[in-house]
Order: sequence, then C-alpha cells, then structure tokens
Amino acid sequence: MKKELKIGIVQHTFLEDIEANRRNNLASIRKLAQDGAQIVVLSELHDSLYFCQTEDVGNFTLAQEIPGEFTDFYGEAAKDSGVVIVASTFERRAPGLYHNTAVVFEKDGDVAGTYRKMHIPDDPGFYEKFYFTPGDMGFEPIDTSVGRIGVLVCWDQWFPEAARLMAMKGADFLVYPTAIGWNPEDADDEKERQRDAWITIQRSHAVANGLPVVSVNRVGVEDDPSHQTAGIDFWGSSFVAGPQGEILGMCSTDRPQEEVVTIDLERSDNVRCWWPFLRDRRIEEYGDLSKRFLV
Repeated sequence: MKKELKIGIVQHTFLEDIEANRRNNLASIRKLAQDGAQIVVLSELHDSLYFCQTEDVGNFTLAQEIPGEFTDFYGEAAKDSGVVIVASTFERRAPGLYHNTAVVFEKDGDVAGTYRKMHIPDDPGFYEKFYFTPGDMGFEPIDTSVGRIGVLVCWDQWFPEAARLMAMKGADFLVYPTAIGWNPEDADDEKERQRDAWITIQRSHAVANGLPVVSVNRVGVEDDPSHQTAGIDFWGSSFVAGPQGEILGMCSTDRPQEEVVTIDLERSDNVRCWWPFLRDRRIEEYGDLSKRFLV
C-alpha cells in the first residue's frame, strides 16, 4: 500500500505588518487543512519583509524568543487545524545571540523540534551574517506524526552535505523554507539561469538521497530600504520533487499561491532499491571532505 502524505505549501507576499502576515498565514493553513493537507510548510522568515537587505540594528526588535509569542501563535494554528506546521522565525536566543530558526509544530500544537540554519550567506541584499549566528544543533531530523522531517533553511539548500547527513539520519523527506530571488536589474537570461540552478540543485538532493524534497519560497518585489540596490524580486517557484527528482507540483514565479501536493513515501523505498547510492558509497575514501580545500 502507498504511504501517501499530503503536503500544503504556502507561497506568500509579505508586508511590514506582522499581524497581517500572521493572519494571512493562518487563513492559508486553515484552507490547506480543509483541502486535506497533513503538513503545511511556510517560507523563510514569514513574519515580516525580508529585513536582511540592509544591516540595521533596529531590525533586531523583530526577533522572537522560543518559547514565546511566535510559538504560541503557530502552535495554536497547528492544534486548531490538526496539521503539522513547519514555520520559520528570527530567534532571539540571548542578548546579542540570534539565529535563523525553523520550528516544527505537531498537530496537537506542541513544538516537535527546531533547527537553526547552519549555512549563513553574506551577499549584496542578503546580509544574514550581520543578524544570524550559525546553527549549533547539527543536522538532526525532527520526528513528527507524519514522518521524520529533515528541515533545512534556504542557503542550506545549496550544500549536498546537509541533505546527505539528514538522509543518513533517517529523514523521510527534506523541507527547505526559503527566501530567494532575483536582482531586478539582472538580464532575463541570467535570472533564468539562477532560478534553474536553484531548482536543479534541490532536485539533485532528491535523486542522490532517494527521498522527496519540499521547497517553499516567498514571492513579490521587496524594496531595499537603503536604496543602495534595486531590491529583490522573489521568484516564488515553490515546488515538491519526488525521490527521482520528478516535479510533483510547482507554484508560479510571480503570484501568491497555496497548493496541496501528494508524495508517496513508499516510492522512496523502491527508488533506493533501484538506485542504491547509500550502499555503494565509498565512505573509507571520503575523509578529505572534512577539509576546506585540497590544493
């Protein structure tokens, strides 16, 4: 028998108004639950606009303590709708110590687990190293009533090591809350290369590890408050891929969208029998992977 799991993805635009963003997310969670979703995945840092376009100490006021107001709200949303939720927040761990943190809520509203983003970018428009301390919880899947979830966050999605370690620790599927987009001034062909690379690398994680991948992005143009750049045009394209990298569902590049996509966890077992990559890994030869560079 198939082990089917219905995944709800929420691709939204966001405002400065945190309460409005939460209301919109809550409405989507409820709708997707009514449509049969068993788990709902939100995008990265969905409480607010993507504030990392600038280095501004005032933005630290956006951070949330865990447990606290954020977990109270989304815990209640999970309990009210009877679904598992993967949410994302700017975590205030201690004065001067902050993380980019995913929180997984069980359908009874309890926190099933957290993951702190490990790979932190620092590029024009994405000044995350100013705000976030790299995660210190390792790559540990989170056990829930819908399976073991390998939760990673945005920039983590470019690193095959992160996906592999989650798979090796028994993740049933990978989930990537994301905030990524184009520089509006880039040429159209460059934009398409970037988006295609983003989709391809995550599909490759599905193939290499024989498990589904869920990636949920925001959408819409957000201005750079400093006016030093043209802002970010978040390219949406939230998608679910199966264990052979097959696209099971994908959202648009330019509008908010809510979708329920079904994955078959039994298929992962079959694919891993056909393509036994984990069996054939030459682990005794991989020691140099722990080094920065070899030349």
